[in-house]
Amino acid sequence: MHTGTHSTAHLPQEAGGCCGHDPAHGAHDHGVPSGGASPAAFTWRVEGMDCASCVATIDKALSRLPGVSGVSVSLARETVSLDLGNGTSAGEIEALLRRLGYRAARLASPASPATLAEPRRAASPSWWTTGKGRIAIAAGLLLVVAYGVSLADARLADAAFIVASLVAAAPIARTALRKAAAGAPMTIDMLMTVAVIGALVIGAVEEAAIVVFLFAVGELLEGVAAEKARSGIRALAALVPQTALRETGDRLENVPAEALAIGDIVVVRPGDRVPADGVVVDGRSSLDEAPITGESVPVAKGPGDKVFAGAINAEAALRVVVEAGAADNLVARIVRLVEEAQDAKAPTARFIDDFARWYMPLIVALAAAVAVAPPLVAGGDWMTWIYRGLTLLLIGCPCALVISVPAAMASSLSSAARNGLLVKGGAVIERLAGIETVAFDKTGTLTVGRPVVTDIVPLGSRDAAGLLALAAAVESHSSHPLAAAVAARAGRDGVQPPAASDVRALPGKGMEGTVGGTPVFIGAPPFAAERAPLDDALRASITRLEGEGKTVVVIVVGGEAAGLFALRDEPRADAADAVAELGALGVGSLMLSGDNPRTAAAIAGALGVEARGGMLPADKAAAIGELAARRRIAMVGDGINDAPALARAHVGIAMGGGTDVALEAADAALLHDRVRDVPVLLRLSRATMINVRQNIAVALGLKALFLVTTVVGATGLWMAILADTGATVLVTLNALRLLAFFRRA
Repeated sequence: MHTGTHSTAHLPQEAGGCCGHDPAHGAHDHGVPSGGASPAAFTWRVEGMDCASCVATIDKALSRLPGVSGVSVSLARETVSLDLGNGTSAGEIEALLRRLGYRAARLASPASPATLAEPRRAASPSWWTTGKGRIAIAAGLLLVVAYGVSLADARLADAAFIVASLVAAAPIARTALRKAAAGAPMTIDMLMTVAVIGALVIGAVEEAAIVVFLFAVGELLEGVAAEKARSGIRALAALVPQTALRETGDRLENVPAEALAIGDIVVVRPGDRVPADGVVVDGRSSLDEAPITGESVPVAKGPGDKVFAGAINAEAALRVVVEAGAADNLVARIVRLVEEAQDAKAPTARFIDDFARWYMPLIVALAAAVAVAPPLVAGGDWMTWIYRGLTLLLIGCPCALVISVPAAMASSLSSAARNGLLVKGGAVIERLAGIETVAFDKTGTLTVGRPVVTDIVPLGSRDAAGLLALAAAVESHSSHPLAAAVAARAGRDGVQPPAASDVRALPGKGMEGTVGGTPVFIGAPPFAAERAPLDDALRASITRLEGEGKTVVVIVVGGEAAGLFALRDEPRADAADAVAELGALGVGSLMLSGDNPRTAAAIAGALGVEARGGMLPADKAAAIGELAARRRIAMVGDGINDAPALARAHVGIAMGGGTDVALEAADAALLHDRVRDVPVLLRLSRATMINVRQNIAVALGLKALFLVTTVVGATGLWMAILADTGATVLVTLNALRLLAFFRRA
């Protein structure tokens, strides 16, 4: 199995600290707790996390507790996982999280992967019911009251604004002190507290009240945006129905879907969602898989076909045998993969975090210098320069910069997953955006993966239908792909084959049997020539068809060549369009095939790609390695035979219809077998990186502009916080535009 040398889905989670926090690494190991007791695993759902600062604060606070190890905080999942030994109880963990200002609920089965994919609350809470919403409303009302008092009696104006500032800032100050006690003193909450106190001291009371209100609104908008980014994955997790109709003996019973076990038989009625991944054992119907894979056309399902949890049954009842538990169904694996991918940082995001670590202390030092240097050195007015120092302190907070990359990546990954494209993290998105060449496997990737009859050439007085009937009479007794193709063509053309007797397979040669008392053989031309002479015209037809990359079989009836069939694994309907779209993007295409070079060249010629045939898996890997040394290359394959080549490429993309390999093996996976998803994935990646660059430009541009205007005295405190909040909101809203990418694609 391809482990994906570039895969980031299982890397330890990294979360950048906002406003100068160190990143919170995914797994801190503090050793075995005293007493030698084995630590137990616990997981909590933690509500209220909406930025990297929250992740860093929680991580630092929990890691300092005795007996706590393996702390892992996930912003995408809203979870905290850790190993708990002697010294700290689960209740103390929850109490600490509450003191930090978060709501924690312990998950029933923390060790189960299903807990990470379980449907969360059905709908996001209304913004006005959240803690940040209440603070924003209170700050706004207090500001209105203060202005009302100032209009009624100007002598009470200062007192009114002071009261409004202190009351509205009290929750922010408490949060700042809690985070400082947890080891994170340089947060935006602390900067706000210092700025408000400083403004009150120098008499800028009205501006202090305005700053608190604008900050509260900005924090509220940031929380709403974070919740919006999570809602897509939450909706995906909610696709799996809560109950299922399970067969128990001769009766049906309603049971929780999570209680289904492998081997159970469930009945899926028309209009129901499939409750678990499984295989149809009885019935035929069409299933709408659009909510899972993005495929808009219902897919016909019958006995032996796989179905996925969450698909909607459209027509008739199906009996399905369960093949995966709730923790391992396709939806659960998609949710788990995307959440892990969102927690894994892209190189750009890691760079921004590193930048923020030294940037924030520099800004604090610069603000202090602006506040004290001019009065001390040049005799400037203390109040004026302290005011400018406080303003600089607020405008310098790098919150917008820190979230500029993860916000875009989270939106991109969520949008892709909802449309059947799974990408394992921001690092893969960055590499995809720079791809210059895409190499495709042929069978099952550019082609449908099974042969079909393309030509029927009858000889003498026979017609095509009669020849097909004779061939199908014999071939219907074989499961060989070529035989199945002949039988399928007969069924498609409405040809009813006669009965055949004494049918037997001749390994490596073909099939023979008796139809209506006449011996019939169908097989490769060399072996057919042993049973009947092949004239020059027939041999010319064989040569011509083989030159087109087709496999030719000859049918011999009663010692005479009666005709021939040509078969080929045909290109997918969208393959040529996908190759053309890649060309329009400036990306080259290449086909690597294990078939003979003539067959590979014929398929490639029809698609307009370069072809290399006769390649073993090791040959493909070597070719990819050679190309990767010169160009940034992606490899698209089935995730099994092409594993070495997938591993050697800069990005490995698996087409696997939702199989384990497609989900786990490569850097990215296409859930529905559609070649056009490859250029779509590249366009999404490029759009994401453009979005990232826009966000960084907005964040740094506004900082630079207002740093200058602050030092020269052109902007004040309220403009500083408005610029900081505005930058955060702008980059978040810009990132959320990626959620609508597929509506424009």
